Amino acid sequence: MKKNIFFLFVILFSFGAINYLKAQENEPILYYQMEPFDDSLFIKIQQQVFIDPPDPKAEIIVDLRDANNQTVSIKGALYPFLAFTPETRARIQTYPFKLNLQEMINYGSVFTRVFGKMRFGKIFAPPTLAQISSGYQYVNPFFQAFGGERFGIPLKNDIGISMGFGTPYSGPLETNFLEMNFHILGFSGGVYSSVDALYDFKKDNTHNNLYVTTGFQLSYVIPFGNFLQVGYTDCSTKPTVSQRDRWTKGDTLGYHAKILDKGYTNFEVRYPFSFLGSTRAKVYFGQYLGEWHAGFTGREMSLAGSTFDFRFDAMFKSDVRQPQYVLDILVQKIFDSWAFSAFSLGPSVVLSQTNTGSFGVISIFGNMRLKIGTSL
Repeated sequence: MKKNIFFLFVILFSFGAINYLKAQENEPILYYQMEPFDDSLFIKIQQQVFIDPPDPKAEIIVDLRDANNQTVSIKGALYPFLAFTPETRARIQTYPFKLNLQEMINYGSVFTRVFGKMRFGKIFAPPTLAQISSGYQYVNPFFQAFGGERFGIPLKNDIGISMGFGTPYSGPLETNFLEMNFHILGFSGGVYSSVDALYDFKKDNTHNNLYVTTGFQLSYVIPFGNFLQVGYTDCSTKPTVSQRDRWTKGDTLGYHAKILDKGYTNFEVRYPFSFLGSTRAKVYFGQYLGEWHAGFTGREMSLAGSTFDFRFDAMFKSDVRQPQYVLDILVQKIFDSWAFSAFSLGPSVVLSQTNTGSFGVISIFGNMRLKIGTSL
């Protein structure tokens, strides 16, 4: 009998909890921040109050609590709700991704508030059309100071150019590699050269660096979608004896810097998608210059009102160097006006075997990302 009463109590409690949660979900939110998941709407909102240029990742806070004084705050500037067209007002009110600024705060909120603001249903989303196109996959409006995806400029249809400092997988102050490529119909061909200033700041732990002279590279994205790229990189100018002596003077404990002096076949298997509302994200696995890589990279990810870039690369096997791990976190919304979404700044770290033989940080430096153009 007691057991039956207990189960009846549990059932009644569960129904009550479910009804309470449904009531909470149906309760209108009148004071909220709009999460930056809809570039077109964010741009339209700002254009209607003559903000030029509009920022697709601007902080927009809506306050509809007082029927006689309803406002919209855009990057700290306050505008009356009636300044927008009826259509835009309706889209603002029915916007599905809201951070409730009226939520109850308690002693446990210091641990739970971020999880409460996360929209788990929007963590993963399909990629954009440009991301899955073998001909347009190189198009990328983000220019990064050290490593990361190449900055890609479309010239005409699927013809364009790309460039980057460091390799797509390298970290800060790791290499003197500089490349520029020409793209057409999924094919790309280009040259690479050396810029010693890219690593001159680094005086210690240079035993895991990558050094190049000049050479060429070719690649092709298999035309069934942007999931497999194959390529070849070769050296056209052999390093001199003095260059080898200078580049290997930091070698220690049997650890050796890699000096590019021969050809390598490369490939990358990747899966592009949208993560946390990002404009570009992918997971990948591949081989580049005789080294095996796996990792994740994402641009303009949004979480609890913050916008940031994140990159993690694990080089877990190399023909010369020690395994290493690269981590970038670049935070947006640091500057004002047009630079609000254009710049991201943050630390970049490389972890590997140090010159003392222990595992630790072998390189740490500030990294920067510049957004040139609109989100894809």
